Amino acid sequence: MSSTRAAIRYAKAILDLANSKSVASEVSQDMILIAKTIKENQELAAFIENPTLKNEIKYNALLEVFASANAVSKGLFQLLLENKRFELLESITVEFNKLFDEANGLQVAKVTTAVEMTPEMEAKVMAKVKEFSDKKITIENTVDPSIIGGFILRIGDQQYNASVANRLQVLKRELSN
Repeated sequence: MSSTRAAIRYAKAILDLANSKSVASEVSQDMILIAKTIKENQELAAFIENPTLKNEIKYNALLEVFASANAVSKGLFQLLLENKRFELLESITVEFNKLFDEANGLQVAKVTTAVEMTPEMEAKVMAKVKEFSDKKITIENTVDPSIIGGFILRIGDQQYNASVANRLQVLKRELSN
């Protein structure tokens, strides 16, 4: 899944429409659900991507799968039907949520740790996060044992690497010079 300019344009249009109807938070919840469902269900992802299926079939299936979705979210399905762009659905949902979070002063901090985060480690990470951003932050934790210990923090385009693997790499470079 790659973010395309078209997906960003669709996401902006849906966000503008949702804001004008004062249902942006409901649509955001729909977009989170749609993105999660497509990501976790390979059959649905393959169904949406399948170029041999008629777009009307995809449209009707999405309306059934996401029957509880807001009218604006269902309007996105209609728009994708008219423009024959169902393959963009997952990208649009991801871009929508980025734009929604940005508009509401929210930011996601991606934290990679060697083990699951403890409350003490989360407090340390949040202290470091305060140095990088004054926005409301939500932490998204990924476990990667290859970093040995510590953590790697990514907020937007900034990265802070406090991993043991990184420190060992720096020490190795210093010793080899």
